[in-house]
Amino acid sequence: MNRRHCATAAIVLVCALTVLASPGQAFAAPEPPASATTPAAKKSLEQVRLELDALYRRASSATDAYNLAEDQADKQSAEIVKLAQEIVKGQARIDDLKNRAGAAARAQYRDGGLPAGAQLILTDDPQLFLDGAGRIRQSQKATKDLLGELTRTQTDLASYTKDASTQWKKLEANRVKQAKAKKDIEDRIAEAKKIEDKLEKEERARLLLLEQQAEYKAQTAWLSSGALKDIGGKASEQGKKAVKFATAQIGKPYVWGAEGPKSYDCSGLTSQAWSAAGKGIPRTSQEQWRLLPRIAVKDMRPGDLIIYHADASHVGMYIGDGAIVHAPRPGRNVTIAGAGSMAILGVVRPDK
Repeated sequence: MNRRHCATAAIVLVCALTVLASPGQAFAAPEPPASATTPAAKKSLEQVRLELDALYRRASSATDAYNLAEDQADKQSAEIVKLAQEIVKGQARIDDLKNRAGAAARAQYRDGGLPAGAQLILTDDPQLFLDGAGRIRQSQKATKDLLGELTRTQTDLASYTKDASTQWKKLEANRVKQAKAKKDIEDRIAEAKKIEDKLEKEERARLLLLEQQAEYKAQTAWLSSGALKDIGGKASEQGKKAVKFATAQIGKPYVWGAEGPKSYDCSGLTSQAWSAAGKGIPRTSQEQWRLLPRIAVKDMRPGDLIIYHADASHVGMYIGDGAIVHAPRPGRNVTIAGAGSMAILGVVRPDK
């Protein structure tokens, strides 16, 4: 049996076991009887599934926006701290330079207030004159260097202050983005939960079956296209570690914005898995798609990240044999799914 048939059989088995393990499940998904007390009176379960899918997709996209804003805010906060430290050091340096300039002025006052050049002219000792001339040149150079350093330090201080102000404005802007994204996430999830809460227990079970059937149909179509035929790359050592970490999280709940250890969102799982493998990668699926090296689907190997949907709002980790491990959405746990069960945008490789 070739790899593609093995993978197809594995996916069929997973789906079959899932269906059989669900209490009260039938092998078909008939529409529920019309009832004035359920949403099915107006919408079919398939329509409800599509509506929920759209809501959770919007929540996922907003989650990416939230995570990106949070990541940028953290970096800007760290930059502001660094700039503040530079400002403190710069001010201390200016104070030191001013003290040294003041000491030189006080020394001149103690010498009667006459400049060194004037005192030199008054001497009638040739050797003292020559020695004095050398000291004057050294003193003039020291004064020039002192003033130059003071000017440069003042310029640096002004630059640090300006940069800190810019970073502060960016930080505040990202906090506004975070707040907006958070509200959007919570609104979408609340809307979806409201729909799900109106479903009867049997309807929820059939809805889950519809989700599984849709995923299986997409996966079967992907496998039938021959996509898996040329895929046979072996995982790198880091890739093996990333896969091991990600699969160890199976069963933990999806929570938006979460990076473990008890729960994850989709990119929280992939970023933490690669971090555990010793490779830092961007926090969000959209940034992973934008910044990580892209490869062809036929060249992917375990550990690579598959980015989904046109807006790159979801990510899963390829684990081989046509499967991924991912954190699907609110209300679901980290699980294994078919790599082709969603619309693939592309593949990226963190350790390329």
